[in-house]
Amino acid sequence: MPLFVTTGCYTATSAKGMINNPSDREKAARGIMEAAGGKLHSFYLTTGETDWMAITEFDDGADLIPALLVVSASGAVSNVKTVRAYTGAEFKAAQEKAGKIASSYKPPAK
Repeated sequence: MPLFVTTGCYTATSAKGMINNPSDREKAARGIMEAAGGKLHSFYLTTGETDWMAITEFDDGADLIPALLVVSASGAVSNVKTVRAYTGAEFKAAQEKAGKIASSYKPPAK
């Protein structure tokens, strides 16, 4: 099943809530991802441009969207971004396919 890496930031309201009432954010992330039909592989709090990162598995990227809509609509997070992640084996297969179809492409400069 496809893997997805999602990052985001906590809002100021969320930060205040976490200070006043500490909670297990990984448990919360796992709950919403499973409710949407996916699996949370890992959840990290991060430094830098984002505050958290979740690695999830869903049958289809469209299955992840409802979970992200719920989380975003709550006002708890902002700047949510998702990318599809590929395993080394998936990327090797893509390279092999590229080798097979390369002759069918004609660049505009030639």
